[in-house]
Amino acid sequence: MSIEEYADVTVVGAGLAGLVAARDVRRAGLSVIVVEARDRVGGRTWNRPMPGGWTIEAGGQYIGPTQDRLAALAEDVGVETFPTHHEGRTTWRGARVPETFELARPVLDELDRLAAQIPGEAPWRAERAGEWDAETLHTWLSRRVTEPTTMALLRLVFSAVLAAEAEELSLLHVLTYIRSAGSTSMLTDVAGGAQERRFSGGSHLLAIRLAERLSSPPGADGAGADGGGAVGGGGVRLDSPVRRIRHGRDGAVVEAAGRSITSRRVIVAVPVALGDRIGYEPGLPGRRQLHQRMATGVTIKIHCRYEEPFWRAAGRSGSALSPEEWVSAVFDDSPPDRGHGVLMGFVVADRARALARLPAGDRRSAVLGSLARYFGRQAMRPTHYAETDWSTEDWTHGCYGSNLPPGAWTRYGPALRESVGAIHWAGAETSAVWMNYMEGAVRSGERAAAEVVAAVAGVPGGAPGRPGGTTE
Repeated sequence: MSIEEYADVTVVGAGLAGLVAARDVRRAGLSVIVVEARDRVGGRTWNRPMPGGWTIEAGGQYIGPTQDRLAALAEDVGVETFPTHHEGRTTWRGARVPETFELARPVLDELDRLAAQIPGEAPWRAERAGEWDAETLHTWLSRRVTEPTTMALLRLVFSAVLAAEAEELSLLHVLTYIRSAGSTSMLTDVAGGAQERRFSGGSHLLAIRLAERLSSPPGADGAGADGGGAVGGGGVRLDSPVRRIRHGRDGAVVEAAGRSITSRRVIVAVPVALGDRIGYEPGLPGRRQLHQRMATGVTIKIHCRYEEPFWRAAGRSGSALSPEEWVSAVFDDSPPDRGHGVLMGFVVADRARALARLPAGDRRSAVLGSLARYFGRQAMRPTHYAETDWSTEDWTHGCYGSNLPPGAWTRYGPALRESVGAIHWAGAETSAVWMNYMEGAVRSGERAAAEVVAAVAGVPGGAPGRPGGTTE
């Protein structure tokens, strides 16, 4: 028997986008229920517990300049930040530095100039949108770069940032991505860039504390223990994958794991690429085509724990980059108290696909071999080793976010944020600012909530209370 529930708004997805949307909807005096397929909140943020009481940040973890809405959220829920360790030398393999950067810089500057021509809210309206959306980043780079190590470095930059190969990416998508952050350096830098700071206790705490508040009576402080995110009461329903949304202009019914929730409005805040796993009545032909073209990035995130951050004694920052290694980018992920050392790295795109096909022991050997070539043989002996393959996560399918191939932005871009009747869309991919980042997720939740509050206020009987018309 299905449990019947009612709320002014139903939010599908308990990642940052969905939880922020639910927070803002409730602040406006509307009732809200959040349904989440996983057994935890947080989506692509995840404090993943390890054997021996160790916890890793398996998903998104950084905050940088201009990420103001994310910073405001952290302040609101009481989560502090600290600087990412970056003192010392960056380790390079397979590139002549600074000579290679000298050759790559004009190409990156040209991309920045082109990105500045993109209308942030509507990339498909750029004067050269059709031209840029008709080719890949690879073809564009190939016409400008002939020196092999420079090409390797540029491909590394974009595969590390977008978790995809240059052949997979529309040039318009890459320019839109750069435009959303402000510049290529903002995307890639630690100091002054997207990786500048980290969250004390992990970024997952943002979602946990939001969910705790939603599970408390309206107006309550909602502060609680910093657990693993298993919030189940009040306004958040875990283990509740949505199978179908029946919708009309004035309302909708969400069917999720034995629940039937009737609402005036629905906010779908799941990765766009997963939108096709929900059935819609009536169907969403234009939106469905967008879902089919949104390809998730391919990322395996690596954590190696050591007794101490030994690389610092040798004057190394813990940052490393190489277009030749399995682990293409490495960062110092040690706690601020230096109680132990942690190297965190990313295996992305084609290398991630290849690594995932290896047996577990061979994967570990390949990763530790990369770290040893960066930092010496001591890197071969971590006290703990962990890998998180987001492609195997059933309710994510990949990280960091999603990308569009040639032809998709100009044909389906308007559907990314355009509401359909009672359904509104949120999620990091839908943000015009810091697309695919936690900042983008927060902004998208705020935008979707504002749309919903305005829509409910504009319909007869739009005051808080039992929902009005649906397709029933």
